[in-house]
Amino acid sequence: MLIYGVFLGLLQMQLILHYDETYREVKYSNLGLQNIDSKMLMGINVTPVVALLYTPLLIRFFGTKWMLFLAVGIYALFVSTNYWERYYTLVPSAVAIGAAIVPLWASMGNYITRMAQKYYEYANYKLEHVQEQKRAPRGAYNSYIIVFQTVFYGVFYLCFVCAQFPMLFFLKGYLYDLNHTLFNVEHCGTRSHGIFTGFNTTVLQKLPRSSELITVESVLMGVAFLSMLLVLILCGSAYRPTEEIDLRSIGWGNIFQLPFKHMRDYRLRHLFLFFIYSGFEVIFLSNDFTLNYGVCSIGLEHMAFILMAYGLSAAVCSILTLSMMCLPRQIPLLAGAFVHGALLIALFFWEPQPRSLGEASFLYLVAALWGLGSALNKAGLSALLGMLYEDKERQDFIFTIYHWWQALAIFVVYLWSSLPMKAKLSILLLTLVAAVLAYLWMEHKVAQFIPHRLPKIPKPRHKMRGFRYLEEENSDESDPEKEDEGKESDSSEGEAPNDQQDQPRRRNRCAYEQALGEEIGDNAG
Repeated sequence: MLIYGVFLGLLQMQLILHYDETYREVKYSNLGLQNIDSKMLMGINVTPVVALLYTPLLIRFFGTKWMLFLAVGIYALFVSTNYWERYYTLVPSAVAIGAAIVPLWASMGNYITRMAQKYYEYANYKLEHVQEQKRAPRGAYNSYIIVFQTVFYGVFYLCFVCAQFPMLFFLKGYLYDLNHTLFNVEHCGTRSHGIFTGFNTTVLQKLPRSSELITVESVLMGVAFLSMLLVLILCGSAYRPTEEIDLRSIGWGNIFQLPFKHMRDYRLRHLFLFFIYSGFEVIFLSNDFTLNYGVCSIGLEHMAFILMAYGLSAAVCSILTLSMMCLPRQIPLLAGAFVHGALLIALFFWEPQPRSLGEASFLYLVAALWGLGSALNKAGLSALLGMLYEDKERQDFIFTIYHWWQALAIFVVYLWSSLPMKAKLSILLLTLVAAVLAYLWMEHKVAQFIPHRLPKIPKPRHKMRGFRYLEEENSDESDPEKEDEGKESDSSEGEAPNDQQDQPRRRNRCAYEQALGEEIGDNAG
């Protein structure tokens, strides 16, 4: 996920530069950079709210790999617009980023799960169901899905480390120390309100030259272009060509409806709160905790180290998700929830002192422990969804729903930015407790073999010449209902008389043949 590290690093550097009052006046005069930044953040956070309406259509139309490539290209477009910082370049590209967030992550989750299943088929090519391209036994893919999701999130969290390179190697030398930037700050941590008040409006000792900014942005643009090439060259197709055709041939109306119909499955409904908390926690760490606890106490120049501690810890601790292979699958999610719950209670009573470097070790420790919980949360949820929904026809819908709920949670975090810190911590803690209880209830119902309702995936409808009349496919029908109807039809066929069974089945005449027959009858009469 090089592109995500580039995006986070550029956005962070851009917001710091635009915050400085001297930089705005000297570089851009009355352009209104802060207003542009607020509109840009609104575009990034608000646009994904409607992503559920178009994400499955885009993934089925372009295919999983090409949807990934397109989304990465949109991120690279955002990087390129920073060469010319204007309203008509930054805001539209930010809206495009918001529109691409859910398709990027949904296609990524689908792609990782499909690669795990394809590797299972490659490693077990001698098995009969693999050679005949039949459905694998239930649970056969589980260990491969766990390993692939663990490796992916272990690599992904390194993007938080890479995102700090512009700060460490370029911007840090231009920043004032904490005695200047935090001179008027009085309260940090749990007593803070919104984005902490009293922060100095001048954070740059001297202004960076335009040539230096262009050099940094060119490096980031090169990395973004490299990530596009890596997706294009290294990522193979997630499905066979015939499977890709079948997936989009079920009808665009059905593709639009199926994500909503999958929400009727109680397993997915009980995980909604975990999806929401998954969006809450990563934004809380990278925004509220880093600013109101970290920067407020040890200064802006140490912000990069807090986020690097979080990213490194999450990348290393992702390997703990492999415990799902030998322990009950509930362990990683519950362990991550326990770690976050303990930290939230501790943060509720912690008020670090402003301008106090002695708090640094505790801040790094909290960031590292939060990374442990995030790793177990993200990798555990993705692996769990891959194990619950093994059908390749459903995985893009499932991961679309997952990441859409995450996007809604990020939108809520964007709206609550002005709340007191205690209110934010209370919302997080209540959401986490409710998510854990709902998840445990879901596992209890699964253990009791309570049947779940999955919508029927309609059969592919390929274009053919001439008239073709098919029975109406009902995607509201669940798979158990379909099996019951199949049994009833089999029994009714078995009770039919022998003379009827021996008779050949008559072919239904199409509309053209019926009309032609009526015309011949009229002429004969």
